[in-house]
Amino acid sequence: MSQIEIVEIIEQIKQEIEVDANGQAKASLRATARLAGVSDKAIGKALESANLEPSKLAQMLMQQSFDAANLTDWRTSGIPDTAIAIILEYYAYEAGRYCTKQARLVCRSFNTIGIRAWIQDKLGWTKPANSSEIGMTQIQLLAALAQQLAEQEQYLLQQQQQQTEILHRLKAVEVEQDRVNTPCGHKYSVVGFANLQGLEISVKEAGTKGRKASALCRKQGIEIERIHDPRFGKVGLYPESVLIEVFKAEQN
Repeated sequence: MSQIEIVEIIEQIKQEIEVDANGQAKASLRATARLAGVSDKAIGKALESANLEPSKLAQMLMQQSFDAANLTDWRTSGIPDTAIAIILEYYAYEAGRYCTKQARLVCRSFNTIGIRAWIQDKLGWTKPANSSEIGMTQIQLLAALAQQLAEQEQYLLQQQQQQTEILHRLKAVEVEQDRVNTPCGHKYSVVGFANLQGLEISVKEAGTKGRKASALCRKQGIEIERIHDPRFGKVGLYPESVLIEVFKAEQN
């Protein structure tokens, strides 16, 4: 017995299975027997025993709040989905030598969602929408739209932030290009220029040369740019030409 064969059985008994407007399903005695892989007489006999000496199956059904009158009526009115689940479980695991592989397979098919949902799915049943549900759907659509607009706004903010960062980077590039294009060349700190020349310089010497470089810049009308240095705090950046003059004067 395979899932394909189960689908074929469903097609054969589909006319004997129904779902009402509330989604409650039921099947005929014959359809239930086909699902369990047993004869309809076997199930019918078990149901009739409820009024006399209840069989194990009848006892299992009555333990789930079904009375003897219910079981007798099912022969003509159809068996409710909750009872079908019990009957299939009985023939899958509790019927001893009368257990069937088909009942076990059908049980495994609907165990995760329940027999009612399983039958609803097999019959293609969908719950009718009432006015309150339609209203809730509209509210859900509005909520989804609001969420979408919020996500778009967040995206625009991120784009603006990225554009701002790009502009800052472009500005830094422009500053560097201006520095390269100026007649005095690149700007360095005193220590940075010394390192570039392979010279060792003390903090005291750096301070002295920095003051001389500042004086030359003021004399020539050159603005002194200052940057943060983790060792010295704020330090000045001086044109390469000024630093060359300061270091040359010290060497002389």
